[in-house]
Amino acid sequence: MSTARERILSATHELLRSQSAEEISTRAICAKAQVGAPEISRQFGGKQGLLAATADEGFERFLAGKRRNPRTADPVADLRTAWDSHTVFALKNPHLYRLMFTPVGEPKPQAVKEAKALLLAALERCAAVGRLRMTVEAAGQAVLASNVGVCLMILTFPDLFGDEQVSHVVRDAVIGQVTGEAEEDCRLGQAAVLARALAGTLTGTVTVEDEVVAAVARSLGG
Repeated sequence: MSTARERILSATHELLRSQSAEEISTRAICAKAQVGAPEISRQFGGKQGLLAATADEGFERFLAGKRRNPRTADPVADLRTAWDSHTVFALKNPHLYRLMFTPVGEPKPQAVKEAKALLLAALERCAAVGRLRMTVEAAGQAVLASNVGVCLMILTFPDLFGDEQVSHVVRDAVIGQVTGEAEEDCRLGQAAVLARALAGTLTGTVTVEDEVVAAVARSLGG
């Protein structure tokens, strides 16, 4: 028989399939989990603690998928596969993904550290065969920030970035830059600008104005 904690987490995940974390009320969670209102505080210290625990469970699913990615003789190709699996997870789980990568308040989910560690391990394989042009740490920051940023942009502005084409362009630009294998393609400069803007949105250091977003979207599409 499931515990109250398990029922609360399960109810929260179920509600996140159709609602954002901000829209979900503790009353709705308790009703679905069939627990009393004080149980969330007893088990998690409040709604924010529950959301952090839910995000960590989301990371467990996310990382399980990452571990299933094939490992081939080409570490750069494997890096692209990892990027694509990240994007697929985001598109399939939009509300959970936002909770995982744009947490508000404290505590914050901790499993993002393991996500970064898996990425660094993949980049270390690239470095070991001479296919990395910067430090593993710097490459990891660039790849993860850009991958998360483009996913959030697709989810937030579906009319402008509503398919995986933008993800593929930014993927090739960023991975091409960190591995030194960027092709001479006019899209790459545009994608690099977009990637920097996307990374800035994660920390709130960059505000992407609608007209700028639209201009970049047109240039990537054309």
